Amino acid sequence: MRVYNTLTRKKEELKTITPNEVKIYACGPTVYNFIHIGNARPLCVFDTFRRYLEYRGYKVNFVQNFTDIDDKIIKRANEEGTDYKTVSEKYIAEFWTDVKGMNIREATVHPKATENIDEIISIISALVEKGYAYSVENGDVYFSPKKFKEYGKLSHQPLEDLEAGARINIGELKKEPMDFALWKGAKPGEPAWDSPWGKGRPGWHIECSAMVRRYLGETIDIHCGGQDLIFPHHENEIAQSECCNGVPFANYWMHNGYINVDNVKMSKSLGNFFTVRDVAEKYGYEPIRYLMISSQYRSPINYSVDIIEQCKASLTRLYTCRDSLDFALQNAGDTVPDNADAIKAQLDARREQFCRAMDDDLNTADGIAAVFELVRDINVSVLASDSKDLIAYAAKLFDELTGVLGLVYNRKTDSLDSEIEALIEARQAARKEKNWAEADRIRDELKAQGIVLEDTPQGVKWHRA
Repeated sequence: MRVYNTLTRKKEELKTITPNEVKIYACGPTVYNFIHIGNARPLCVFDTFRRYLEYRGYKVNFVQNFTDIDDKIIKRANEEGTDYKTVSEKYIAEFWTDVKGMNIREATVHPKATENIDEIISIISALVEKGYAYSVENGDVYFSPKKFKEYGKLSHQPLEDLEAGARINIGELKKEPMDFALWKGAKPGEPAWDSPWGKGRPGWHIECSAMVRRYLGETIDIHCGGQDLIFPHHENEIAQSECCNGVPFANYWMHNGYINVDNVKMSKSLGNFFTVRDVAEKYGYEPIRYLMISSQYRSPINYSVDIIEQCKASLTRLYTCRDSLDFALQNAGDTVPDNADAIKAQLDARREQFCRAMDDDLNTADGIAAVFELVRDINVSVLASDSKDLIAYAAKLFDELTGVLGLVYNRKTDSLDSEIEALIEARQAARKEKNWAEADRIRDELKAQGIVLEDTPQGVKWHRA
């Protein structure tokens, strides 16, 4: 498998530290609000990446954090007249509602910043001792990027260019505009923990360095997240981790592209800001997941009503195919067509096509295309075969590939009441007697009740409109 490494700006063969094992860290949400559709993209993309690695035989140790102490969380707590813990726990629960709705699996570990204060303090202490960080009189501790010669290597910008946009805000006692906070001295009414520099709380960037080291080690295989995190968050993680530990932090960096809304970058100030919950209430969760992986992950994607409706239509095609396989399995015989081996070879070629796409830097767009070509093969060759063995073979492959993509997870068994079953049987009897007028009348009656019939070589199929 080859992945695009933001650090080197090229696709590289994936070579893990330990053969057949992958250590991945993905930046998680700051839990002060519902997640928005921008948050949904890395969640869906890297869940799919993890699923594919496991499908290919890797053991994946996947860590994703919760930032549960932060300026935004404290601000929300003050607005609601409560405390940071109540706010963070509330939105962690809401996070689980949304991610489970999108069929995103739990990480191996979901650590919280507040559960790792000792590790955070340990790293900051080492950075101060080595001269990369310094404390000031109000209890803040800052890191000095100028002391890390490779600062800027992830964002591919020289320090001078990065400095141009930096500033020292009122109340900050840092020495240089580029210096960033590792520890923030306690302010009245804010939560705080004991430290060598007095009571305070961690800065944003340091928590990820601490959790990577604690749960995955000093050097990991892959660090991933949204493109917006490249600078300053991931750049700062590299600097503080490598200065502390003296070894490379992550061998590969993967970043997904932005989301636009109606071809304009999503922004609260523009009023085009949507939470996952907002969209799911109108269209369901699965179309959101489909949208997020419908393009190659590094490309920007556009959200609009038309596009999410197209995603729903594509999912309907997938569900129709899978339902058809179920129906055919119930009615198929044990015949083995003369071309059975050729049909299986054609199906196997779709698996190979899917894997080639996914091996090429997780090209889910081409992976989905392979699945739809599989659907076409099933409709043309498999369903007409009347071969239980062949239909079961196709169903297993369909489930394999859609399972890697995390799609078609809302399949439900449905049942009809006795009155409707009687009408379907009456229509079948009318057709046998060639009483087409009566058969059509019953079909129309069922349609009025929301039951749509489809006559197939295996018998009558139905679905709810």
